[in-house]
Amino acid sequence: MTQILSFNKLQNFSKVTLLSVLFLNFCHISFSFCLLQTNAIKTSKYNFFTFLPLNLFEQFQRIANAYFLFLLVLQVIPQISSLSWFTTVVPLILVLTVTAAKDATDDIVSTFENVFCFFKADLLLLSSSEPLNLVYIETAELDGFVYFSSFSTSNHILLFSLPLYAAVRCEPPNNRLDRFTGVLSFAGQKYSLDNEKILLRGCTLRNTEWCFGLVLFGGPETKLMQNCGKSTFKRTSIDRLMNILVLFIFGFLAFMCSVLAIGNYIWERNEGSQFTVFLPRLEDDPAFSSFLTFWSYVIILNTVVPISLYVSVEIIRLGNSFYIDWDRKMYYARNDTPAEARTTTLNEELGQIKYVFSDKTGTLTQNIMIFNKCTINGKCYGKNVYDYTGQRLEMNEVIDFSFNPLADSRFVFHDHSLVEAVKLENTEVHAFFRLLALCHTVMAEEKKEGELFYQAQSPDEGALVTAARNFGFVFRSRTPDSISIVEMGKQCNYELLAILDFNNVRKRMSVIVRSPEGKLSLYCKGADTIIYERLHQSCSKLMDVTTEHLNEFAGDGLRTLALAYKDLDEEYFNQWIQRHHEANTALEDREGKLDQLYEEIEKDLLLLGATAIEDKLQDGVPQTIEQLSKADIKIWVLTGDKQETAENIGYSCNLLREEMNDVFIISGNSLEDVQQELRNARTSMKPDAAENSEFLPEMDKGVKVVTDEVVNGEYGLVINGHTHLFLTPSVPQAYALEHSLELEFLRTACMCKAVICCRVTPLQKAQVVELVKKYKKAVTLAIGDGANDVSMIKGTAHIGVGISGQEGMQAVLSSDYSFAQFRFLQRLLLVHGRWSYLRMCKFLRYFFYKNFTFTFVHFWFAFFCGFSAQTVYDEWFITLYNLMYTALPVLGMSLFDQDVNDVWSFQHPQLYVPGQLNLYFSKKSFFKCALHSCYSSLVLFFIPYAAMYDTVRDDGKDIADYQSFALLTQTCLLFAVSIQLGFEMSYWTAVNTFFVLGSLAMYFAVTFTMYSNGMFTILPSAFPFIGTARNSLNQPNVWLTIFLTSILCVLPVITNRFLMIQLCPTINDKVMFKVRQAKATPAPPTRRARIRRTSSRRSGYAFSHAQGYGDLVTSGRFLRRPALTRSSGFTHAGRTTTSFSPMGRSAGYSPTGRPQNNKVPDVEVTSLQMYRTITDSAP
Repeated sequence: MTQILSFNKLQNFSKVTLLSVLFLNFCHISFSFCLLQTNAIKTSKYNFFTFLPLNLFEQFQRIANAYFLFLLVLQVIPQISSLSWFTTVVPLILVLTVTAAKDATDDIVSTFENVFCFFKADLLLLSSSEPLNLVYIETAELDGFVYFSSFSTSNHILLFSLPLYAAVRCEPPNNRLDRFTGVLSFAGQKYSLDNEKILLRGCTLRNTEWCFGLVLFGGPETKLMQNCGKSTFKRTSIDRLMNILVLFIFGFLAFMCSVLAIGNYIWERNEGSQFTVFLPRLEDDPAFSSFLTFWSYVIILNTVVPISLYVSVEIIRLGNSFYIDWDRKMYYARNDTPAEARTTTLNEELGQIKYVFSDKTGTLTQNIMIFNKCTINGKCYGKNVYDYTGQRLEMNEVIDFSFNPLADSRFVFHDHSLVEAVKLENTEVHAFFRLLALCHTVMAEEKKEGELFYQAQSPDEGALVTAARNFGFVFRSRTPDSISIVEMGKQCNYELLAILDFNNVRKRMSVIVRSPEGKLSLYCKGADTIIYERLHQSCSKLMDVTTEHLNEFAGDGLRTLALAYKDLDEEYFNQWIQRHHEANTALEDREGKLDQLYEEIEKDLLLLGATAIEDKLQDGVPQTIEQLSKADIKIWVLTGDKQETAENIGYSCNLLREEMNDVFIISGNSLEDVQQELRNARTSMKPDAAENSEFLPEMDKGVKVVTDEVVNGEYGLVINGHTHLFLTPSVPQAYALEHSLELEFLRTACMCKAVICCRVTPLQKAQVVELVKKYKKAVTLAIGDGANDVSMIKGTAHIGVGISGQEGMQAVLSSDYSFAQFRFLQRLLLVHGRWSYLRMCKFLRYFFYKNFTFTFVHFWFAFFCGFSAQTVYDEWFITLYNLMYTALPVLGMSLFDQDVNDVWSFQHPQLYVPGQLNLYFSKKSFFKCALHSCYSSLVLFFIPYAAMYDTVRDDGKDIADYQSFALLTQTCLLFAVSIQLGFEMSYWTAVNTFFVLGSLAMYFAVTFTMYSNGMFTILPSAFPFIGTARNSLNQPNVWLTIFLTSILCVLPVITNRFLMIQLCPTINDKVMFKVRQAKATPAPPTRRARIRRTSSRRSGYAFSHAQGYGDLVTSGRFLRRPALTRSSGFTHAGRTTTSFSPMGRSAGYSPTGRPQNNKVPDVEVTSLQMYRTITDSAP
């Protein structure tokens, strides 16, 4: 069912008025006018009535919960159970209650976060409040930019004529954000539908009161959701390992119960018949007794699969998530944005990351463009803002733009000579800035006199138009057929005859205008390599000089753009525009015909110069990448930007370094070329590399794992998404890595220290991440800030991190963790991630140890009680062992323990490597833990047994009874596991100490209370151990037994640790030794010098990846707002202006329109800024 929706910019977009219902028949929509209820979007998982049954159903899908429910059923059978029902009911109810409370909280939070959401469907625009149905749309959730769309006025009839019948035929749902094909049939007429008439999910209505639209695709069928990839349930590697271990534990439990059942059968046949006088029974069948004994021991030995394990894991993860939320060192004061752990189930996975996949624009950079330098007619303008060490210079001289009252006060430039050239009316300089003021698709808004606000398709265009504005060529307004600018104080109206729009193939855009004097001119800007191919041969010398300047700009990591123009003959243009109209209305091969016409007219151009724009890196990005590299984390940058730009940013942020042995560029134009380039790169890194990839043994689901190959030196790899490695199949819904090359690419890339993939689509990003996940035994993390990163953040990578930057909140809402700056990633991984992984591994090792030890004592006791399923401990001790006596100490260790503090973690990033190798907890560690538990259980059973055998008290009374033995054994057990916990902890706090000592004190308090006369008097059957505690614990030999047992249990641990530290110390042992030896605070990290590069690589013009909006500008389907009555705004020499306060955007241009360069008072100084301040002020 499809619907018509009404929008209002003041309304919550999650509730939109329904005006019509349309019945869908395979993309054929018929509708009639009616009024229905609102389409409020439900995002909650539960409601008041369904919460309890649904949540219980989900919880009992966990094998452990179902197992304990099965045990509870067994315990109500008298012939089987030797334990009271409460030993299982109490822990089970606690687990279910805690988990239910957590699920309810998560559902409430998720629902609250989705109250304020963006539009949830793809719309066909019908009409709006603006003249001729113009609407302004912000697409930050799609591409980070702002653009405009419109629809013809003829379709007003769709909403206001009755009866109302129409039909829409359109393409099926697909992921192409830049294309749409459809036909609207109404009143015998057919209207062509294209992408300009579609409002995609994720758009936000701006500067428009209301609009009406027809829903074409909703929910998962929208283009944005088609690009988001498949959402998957994320589990940590420890969770997956735990599932395997739990299955093993179940098997081992069945084995133990079978052994004891067989023992019962043998005992009943040989000895049991002799006890019928004392134990009368109706049947004397050893086989049936053995069968019952098997299930009895399933109940008694159930603690080998502790139900409290899952509750404890959830509490630990929740606590470590709070540490991330509360970390003030990950708080970004400028935007008032704290770090946020949006999930509580992946914390320990942060300590095992091997591959980081990062977006570039807005993630590594600020997505704030600054007009930095330019070259005009062979002369370079603009001063270096960095010194030879890479530090930003303090530029005291500021250009005075007072001659231009329309200038943006936030614009900064540091070369007076360019202003002087403008004032001296240099012809080439004027032509340069005139081109910047005319050749664009920017929209200008001027609500008050002189207060200009630019809405641009990309930040680059906003910065360039703002630069022209400040140097005297002010773009003020436009209509479909004209552009109004102010040239050095003079109002000029240019007739806009054609826009030759940008796309990824052309890599340039042009406009054809007629000046007020009647002169026809074509102005063109684009990538320098593309412009050079179309220059007149007379420009050869100027081209050589400009190339030198472009190389210099590229060495500084600037984004460059070449500018050229030509004058047109009137007669030729009239012929050309007629052919252009015919091609533009063609139904077949429209784009091909237009491209031929563009190629024809865009030749013999005259070079004017080039611009250089700085996309500023975020603070601390180079230092963060360097730290992560030292931690053996491989960083891959997946960007939609062009190769040269991404490569230069790679050098700027230390991802690529001059010290590398080589940086391989893969840019072949055929499958064979790409394959050969990959093999050549691999041979250069490892000459003896085999042709076939090396695999580990086959893993789960039949997928083999590519092993890591050791190479000598460090290498980088840059690969273009437009090579044949990334192919676009004939089916438009999918993009795929070419199957025949994926292993070649993966093997080569994994041998490199850094990888940059350029010109990749959102789905290609996800497929690169999926390729690494599929063939590498490694944990991956994806980080980005835009909706085009959602596919790899949400659906592919093990962990997704969203940066709340300039491109909306889609990445943040789809992420597992979020923060405001890329530099916080090193703290998230090297501190929080490593600590969380270390704590979880210690917790699991200790938890299995204490529960296996507890359970194995039952096993040994069975051989001394005739395999009768009698418990060795008191029932109350069995119930409270995991819930009270040992719960808080292990939680204290798991929440507060740390081997070294955060400073030492940054000083020694190699501490992160053990987590990548799963050294702290693995199958091997589990079996070591089981062997240690087996040894400890033997000590805990046989030492007290021998000590109590034929023993009497000091007064001669007998103490060798079952209850005294049970008390001694459980006391020895509690002391042994508490001492073991002390050896596990590296960082003692007051809370840890209180938990350990308090738990022991709680044990004795509860024991003396339970074994008191009063409790026995109240309920004799529940408290049979009357007087046992006071009669046993006052004997010296009992305490000597406890001491001896505890020492013997921990002796192997002490011995093993001493030998390991002496013979083969780990990186943790070495660093902790340094920590103990350190007497002073470590010095701050040395500042890495910024190496200036003189490279032939040049960044090209960074247009948006989407098709431009030139056709829309010239279509005549929109109308500018009524112009204000205004003067040119310029004053002659000697005049002053005092009332003008600029409001437009500066070269620090941002698609959101928020001021980017304003200084914020009382803003927290980052560690990087603080360090620079200290060092720069040093004498």
